[in-house]
Amino acid sequence: MTRSSASMREPTYFILAALQDEPLHGYAIVKRAQELSDGRVRLTTGTLYAALDRLTGEEMVRVAEEAVVNGRARRTYELTQRGLSALTAEAERMAAAARVVRNRSVRPMAAGRVVPA
Repeated sequence: MTRSSASMREPTYFILAALQDEPLHGYAIVKRAQELSDGRVRLTTGTLYAALDRLTGEEMVRVAEEAVVNGRARRTYELTQRGLSALTAEAERMAAAARVVRNRSVRPMAAGRVVPA
C-alpha cells in the first residue's frame, strides 16, 4: 500500500483538521483536536510534536510564526496546501467507506447477526 493510498491515522487527521481554520500553537492544537474528535483524540506533548515534526517534513504543515513567550519559544503552525489536500482526500476516503455501510439495507437474522437484504 502506498503512502498516498494508506489511511491517515486519527491523530494526524485531527491535527490537520485543527489547523484548517487558522494557525495555532501546540496547546491550542491539542485542545482543538480533542474538541473536533469529541474527546477521542487526546494528544500528549510528545505525540503532538513528533507528529508536527513529521508533518513539517512532509510539507503538510509549516511554522507560521516563532515568538518567545514568558522566556519560552512558542511556535505557531499552519496548514499548507499539501496538508489541506491530504486532509480533504482522507475525508473523502472516509465518507466513501461510510457510504458502503449506510447505503446497504440489512435485515435481522437469528442469534443477533445481520445479513444483506
